[in-house]
Amino acid sequence: MKPDSQNVTDYTNSNTIFMVWNFKDNLEIREVFNMLCKLLINLNNSANVRFPVSRASCVMGIGHDAWLRLQLPVPLPKELANFVPIAGGKHTAVSTKGDLHFHIRADNTSICYDMASAISDVLSAVAVSTEEIHGFRYWDSRSILGFVDGTENPQGPDRELFSMIGDDDVVYKGGSYLFVQKYIHNLTGWKELSAEQQEKVIGRYKANDIEMADDIKPANSHIALANVGDELKIVRDNMPFGNMSTNQMGTYFIAYASTFGTVQKMLNNMFIGLPVGNYDRILDFSTPKTGSLYFVPTFNMIDDFLSD
Repeated sequence: MKPDSQNVTDYTNSNTIFMVWNFKDNLEIREVFNMLCKLLINLNNSANVRFPVSRASCVMGIGHDAWLRLQLPVPLPKELANFVPIAGGKHTAVSTKGDLHFHIRADNTSICYDMASAISDVLSAVAVSTEEIHGFRYWDSRSILGFVDGTENPQGPDRELFSMIGDDDVVYKGGSYLFVQKYIHNLTGWKELSAEQQEKVIGRYKANDIEMADDIKPANSHIALANVGDELKIVRDNMPFGNMSTNQMGTYFIAYASTFGTVQKMLNNMFIGLPVGNYDRILDFSTPKTGSLYFVPTFNMIDDFLSD
């Protein structure tokens, strides 16, 4: 990871808190945002000193409407816009409002809790928290559906290549596009499938995480549609979450990308289908409840916000 960039390239941690905040109407928010920017820098610097082996960090993303309301620099990052819903014949990738997104992670749950608490203390006067998801590592990085999640993630230096903006938008070089969706799974229906049927939905074998051969893998499997080529990758940091008593078990999909166009292509394949109508079979068991796009600035950009 570049020293100036927020921690978008790290590998999946054991504990995560995802938070979405929306600013209240008719309030002055810039002073609080400046306090928040200083806090973000402090939280990350402090974590590096106090907990160097816990891989603790907090990443902040800023939504399109918040960017304008805060009067941050123009022109905006080239692809920063409100996410437009993608409606397929059967399933829809919904769009939901998000002004600020926080991705907090650490090996130690206490660190995540304290970071989330500090952010809430600053923001609560001018904003409302609309999502707070506590993610956890499930066995060997499996989703609640029982399959390993993130096998196709880029490794090593490629994580920076595919997650950070390059020379095509030099003003925002080193920043990232962040796209998130909260999925709720129909585990009752999923468990009614045999292991072999589940494997055909995913396109991988469940026990050993090996991808099916092309002549065996169904064209509507998740792997067949969500993987759009070796030159078009994203850095996923998905985490399972859930509440047994309410049967709200799901996956928080989170993607850092150098271009939102890659994520858009994946979503089109999944929801509209390739060809049209050949949608991702996993959507019959996974319903997106949120969907929003953010820009993750570098720390130098955040310093410039404070100067402005």
